[in-house]
Amino acid sequence: MFQDATGHTRRAARRAALLLFVMIVPAVCVPLISVAAKMAQESLVLVTSRGEHKLTVEMAVSSDESSLGLMYRTELAEDRGMLFPADTPRHMSMWMKNTYIPLDMVFIKADGIVHRIEAMTEPHSLREIDSGVPVLAVLEIKGGLAARIGLVAGDRVRHRIFNKAR
Repeated sequence: MFQDATGHTRRAARRAALLLFVMIVPAVCVPLISVAAKMAQESLVLVTSRGEHKLTVEMAVSSDESSLGLMYRTELAEDRGMLFPADTPRHMSMWMKNTYIPLDMVFIKADGIVHRIEAMTEPHSLREIDSGVPVLAVLEIKGGLAARIGLVAGDRVRHRIFNKAR
């Protein structure tokens, strides 16, 4: 059997690494999975010059849900997204820590009007992406979707939280 410079066998090192993996991964991932599984899903409509585009969005309402966001996801369907609503309009900022896929971040004012879009955000980036003005919500959608459907600043988002704000 081969030994490394410290006198340990490779097999023992692999066993130790596997044991550590088996102990740590469930402790980290199971709580995350349970938070994601509990997020409410609602309908949302993006109204562009090209027409209406219906999405099903997960609602990141609690601090746990907001902290998790779309982290650790390896895919996101074109008709899905996540909405991060605030109680009142405020400056909102996002980042891409532990996010494996590029996203479009849509910053939405209280009247449902798109203020700005940060397109194709960089996975794993710690750069803060700021709304620039007070907004009521941020919508995260699949990277590139905003361009594909023609969503631009000034377009409208229809969802129950914006109806209350009018």
